[in-house]
Amino acid sequence: MLEERVRKAIEEVRPSLQADGGDIEFVSLEEGGKVTVRLTGACGSCPMATFTLKQGVENYIKKVIPEISEVNQAL
Repeated sequence: MLEERVRKAIEEVRPSLQADGGDIEFVSLEEGGKVTVRLTGACGSCPMATFTLKQGVENYIKKVIPEISEVNQAL
């Protein structure tokens, strides 16, 4: 159930990333509320990707799903 909520939240932020030529994919949800995602397209190689991930994606997901502790990018 938590994974479904995370996937839905990712779908909600996806249009913002796609508008800039990027995209985001859900990779995993680990114990402790740690989410791993993959930034692709323009976001995958952008020098601001970490900022986008932490200040945009992570902040939004943690706001709508308080059980999430962090969002990290897959290597």
